[in-house]
Amino acid sequence: MKKIMIFAAVSLLMSSCGVYNKYERPAVDTKGLFRDTISDVDTLVVQDTASFGNLPWRSVFTDAQLRQYIEQGLEKNANLQNAVLTVQMYETMLKAAKLAFLPAINFGTQNGMGTISTIYTDPSVTTKSYTLPVTASWTLDLFGNILSQKRSTQMKMLGAKDYQMAVRAQVIGGVANAYYTLLMLDEQLRIVTEMSGMAKETWEMMKLQYQLGRMRSTSVQSAEAAYLATQTQANEFKRQIRATENALSLLIGQAGQQIPRSTLAEQSLPTEFSTGVGFALLKNRPDVHNAEMTLASCFHDVQTARSQFYPNITVGATGAFTNSNGAFNPGKWLLSLFGSLTQPIFNRGALTANLKVSKIKYEQAFNNWQNAILQAGNEVSNALVNYNSYDANSKLEAQRIEVLTKNVEDTRALYKSSGSSYLEVLTAQTQLLNAQLSKVGDDFSKMQAVVSLYTALGGGGK
Repeated sequence: MKKIMIFAAVSLLMSSCGVYNKYERPAVDTKGLFRDTISDVDTLVVQDTASFGNLPWRSVFTDAQLRQYIEQGLEKNANLQNAVLTVQMYETMLKAAKLAFLPAINFGTQNGMGTISTIYTDPSVTTKSYTLPVTASWTLDLFGNILSQKRSTQMKMLGAKDYQMAVRAQVIGGVANAYYTLLMLDEQLRIVTEMSGMAKETWEMMKLQYQLGRMRSTSVQSAEAAYLATQTQANEFKRQIRATENALSLLIGQAGQQIPRSTLAEQSLPTEFSTGVGFALLKNRPDVHNAEMTLASCFHDVQTARSQFYPNITVGATGAFTNSNGAFNPGKWLLSLFGSLTQPIFNRGALTANLKVSKIKYEQAFNNWQNAILQAGNEVSNALVNYNSYDANSKLEAQRIEVLTKNVEDTRALYKSSGSSYLEVLTAQTQLLNAQLSKVGDDFSKMQAVVSLYTALGGGGK
């Protein structure tokens, strides 16, 4: 036993394997991650370290009914519940990894719990023999095998927590987008319904003109077709509303049903955004942090693979409470110590291959982490550009609607006095409808950009 301990100490002092190394974040440059929303070549100049993504979600989404659906989604969404269970699973595994440092104590032997037997040495004498064995063993983690495995499990647990936060952010963004989609479809249905009434009036007016002999039948047919087209659009919007209600119901963990909601005009979202420094994405974005925790886990897996080349040292003790076949009564404890050292010498190249594979996985994890950072920067830049573009388009569409509304009024008035043709009336109405629907779409896309920016900056906090 003494020789074993001396050999272990000498091996530890002579080794330079670095098995106790801790993970340190590799160098990464996050400067210029966000592109400027106006310039085509420059990157965004950050004025402060505050980030829109750090706001609580209740400060971003102020609609009372939307808040209620988000809270329900955070409580009942199946994917989020599974993510929480995954974290609990890794927490249990981490506890088990920490217990690996403690000695193992077993009652009994490989063949059984113990022995109790009866010995007949004389017809008139019966002797009871019993042995109750206990074994304790402790693996000395001199080369960091158990430690690196524990650290790897710890990184996986942190990664699971990041995944939970990522799913949480997805639930918040998904519920918000589905809710805003319903508001957009409601507004588009309202516009089409109003235009359908106007198209029907035009059709009725043309039928009257045809009866008076002032118009050909083809004009009436065109007006009727235009009216039927608006009816078809209305039915399509109704279908999309039903499908979106079902999708939102699934997100918040309930059967498909009608979703009470407000209107698009009642929504109020932030219009001023701060992106913060690019480095903040490393801790704010759950997916980026998860990628780094995967990298850290692979780092410790390399340490584990390297530690397999060094001796495995186990010390322990065995004891048995026995009367030694009746030699003494009552029974006594018989104790002994043992130690073992296993040094891998030739293992068919498995240890070397395992180390090489572990290093390759680390390199892959590093590439994935770097790519996750770049992808996060792209998402922030795209969300900012989308918001500014759709905001500008919405303002232009508002001006266009104003012009086309006046054009429809004037064209209808001229038609009644034979100052314009039926084609001019139908064209003016179609252009107005398209402009109104486009503006609603731009407003919705602008709201989506706010949700995307909030998520891209690591939003989803409490």
